Amino acid sequence: MPSLDAIARFAVLALALIVVPGPSVMFVIARAVTVGRRAALATVAGNAAGVYAQVVLVALGLGALVERSIAVFTVVKLAGAGYLVWLGVQAIRHRRDPITPGPERAAPRPAWRDGFVVGIANPKAIVFFAAILPQFVERDGAPAGAQMLALGVVFVAIALVSDSVWAVAAGSARSWLLGSGRGLERVRLAGGTVMIGLGLRLALTRRSD
Repeated sequence: MPSLDAIARFAVLALALIVVPGPSVMFVIARAVTVGRRAALATVAGNAAGVYAQVVLVALGLGALVERSIAVFTVVKLAGAGYLVWLGVQAIRHRRDPITPGPERAAPRPAWRDGFVVGIANPKAIVFFAAILPQFVERDGAPAGAQMLALGVVFVAIALVSDSVWAVAAGSARSWLLGSGRGLERVRLAGGTVMIGLGLRLALTRRSD
């Protein structure tokens, strides 16, 4: 385990990065307004699992491969971008689907899967972990891999809380629109457009960005 001082310093950095709305927050909001609060929370959990899988890869030394290899970086990037665009297209295609008021019926398992794929297929995140995590590893502490895994838990815990707040807020706004089919259709269209935009942005991302 890293020292409490290292954990505290890393937590401050992680909090500063997570609370500022970025692509992951926009993805969660888009999912909340298109498929509902319950599915959005499942997406948050899946995304957190995908991000932690990246931490595990970095702890095993595979993060450096993505960081140094243009080919691997591009493959991961395009896979994540393509999946985001596909999700956005599906949201737009089904924007007129009726919704029955009451408990949300969106299946949490596919939503968790969607979040996991987007989380693990973000090459910028794994490059970030590969560059930052080693800086908080203490030489006289536990094995470096174990320290990175512990720091990853801190990052994911903060992300879970922050992203869940956004999911609940956006999901509540969606519920308010249930009485207006036209309004909900527009929200779904906006959410799908956001996801497509995020996918295109990821596709155009360079390692130096």
